[in-house]
Amino acid sequence: MSLILKNGFVFDPINGIKGDKSTIFIEDGFIVDDLKNKNAKVVDVSNKIIMPGGLEIHSHVAGGKPNIGRAFRPEDHERFVMPKTNITRSGSGYSTPSTFMTGYLYSMMGYTTVFTPAMPPLMARHTHEELNDLPMVDKGGYTLCDGNWFILKYLREGDIEKCAAYVSWLLKATKGFAIKLTNPGGTEAWAWGRNCRNLDDEVPHFKITPREIIEGMVKVNEKLALPHSVHLHANNLGRPGNYTTTLDTLKVPKGIKSQRQRQTLHITHIQFNSYGGDSWNSLESKSDKIANAINKLDNITVDTGNIIFGDTTTMSADGPLEYYLQSITGLKWANRNVELETSPGVTPMIYSPKMATTSIQWAIGLELPLLIKDPWKVFLATDHPNGGPFTKYPEIIASLMSSKLRNQTLSGVNKAVNKRSILPTLEREYDFYDVAIFTRAGQAKALGLDKNKGHLGVGAHADIAVYDLNPDKIDPNNEHKLIKDKFSMAYLTIKDGKIVVRDRKITKVIDGRTYWIDSVTPKNIEKEVYKDIDYYFKRYYSINLANYPVSEDYITRPTVLKTNA
Repeated sequence: MSLILKNGFVFDPINGIKGDKSTIFIEDGFIVDDLKNKNAKVVDVSNKIIMPGGLEIHSHVAGGKPNIGRAFRPEDHERFVMPKTNITRSGSGYSTPSTFMTGYLYSMMGYTTVFTPAMPPLMARHTHEELNDLPMVDKGGYTLCDGNWFILKYLREGDIEKCAAYVSWLLKATKGFAIKLTNPGGTEAWAWGRNCRNLDDEVPHFKITPREIIEGMVKVNEKLALPHSVHLHANNLGRPGNYTTTLDTLKVPKGIKSQRQRQTLHITHIQFNSYGGDSWNSLESKSDKIANAINKLDNITVDTGNIIFGDTTTMSADGPLEYYLQSITGLKWANRNVELETSPGVTPMIYSPKMATTSIQWAIGLELPLLIKDPWKVFLATDHPNGGPFTKYPEIIASLMSSKLRNQTLSGVNKAVNKRSILPTLEREYDFYDVAIFTRAGQAKALGLDKNKGHLGVGAHADIAVYDLNPDKIDPNNEHKLIKDKFSMAYLTIKDGKIVVRDRKITKVIDGRTYWIDSVTPKNIEKEVYKDIDYYFKRYYSINLANYPVSEDYITRPTVLKTNA
């Protein structure tokens, strides 16, 4: 299919385009500089914004935890129902939407790529089954490595070569895209009723610390030359005073050089790791301390982890965190131990604007992107659904673009926010170029996918969002309601050169790619590691080794990225 988008205001940060009126040529699913097919369909998008399709670096949309959340929260499904149409399936769920509906909702917002961040290797097959059911978007999963016995063993022995060979095998076996660490060491400690609250706490029976795990896995990641850096859910998350642990964590990869000219560590949902105080009664924002540290570092990126007022479902591979949250709320709770690998949990959460703690959390989520000077270092995420559903992203965008909206919201939340956060003093406002980095270009670059994604240059995938906003005529500060409304529903979403959403309605349902990594490592080291894998599987795992890997023909539109260690 050939398309021409005419007369739109283009925001394409990777190519330095800041709202220029331009024409986009699309042919065979890619952006081109001219068309061979002279009978292309022309779409006039005058007075509208054109951006690359949205990218989601961190959203729990598939796998065991989202499925538990869907199963044990029927009340959540009553809140939002999407009826069946001639081309779409029905769905339900506010904070835990069903798989097909998740793809529809992202596409209607102008998003074209989504990564789910926490795939236990033993549950990779189920995760890919749900990713296969996620239409409209390209996708992938990050393989959990934090409590993995093989990794802990090799790192304890200081054998980075074997650890890298094992991780290479694990990514291929799970068809994973990146290394994910969640409360490193803490998830294994949780199997013994303990936790690793700080970087130098020792993991039971392994005599290794979170600091050593993070540093070792960053070295492994660089040795394998993976497109994305280590994706870290830091220790001590969600607890008052944890900002000191975060500052300590930011220093861990110092001196380790990137093989891919990108960050060496991505810290996810950092709002939950930016707390001062020594109890919930004294909780205060330390976003300025965290932002100042990030401003001085060139090897770190973060995503925000904003919260949305209301109730949601929290889920994490950080089992100790979920137990801790349940002990505070008294609400229902699920926990499991995935053999030799990780220990996740799920529990509901209510973020009330009347509460001091949640009001301060809300403020921190906005303070961080306003205080971090380089927009290429910070990206939008709610840690869906932990901070709130991804469908609320337009609220966050509007708040960042409008100090007036922030002040209106501040007037209605707990007054503790005025004393224990700095949001009331911040005047910075995002523009559309910042938004394009925050939701698209920056995420593509951090994921190592910026050759084809996150931009509108020649050779890029024709993944495009058009919003019914005229940047020459709108004042985001005063017209924040319009900003929220238009970013909630794209005027056009184009996926692989096909119009899949037009004027807020899905017009075509397609399947996206599933990305995974094949990293080549030395054969002699691979043979030694395979002996270890065979030995441990026979003695500890509940399934045979032959049944563990996910074959490439099991996943939809498999797209492999190859790297050389």
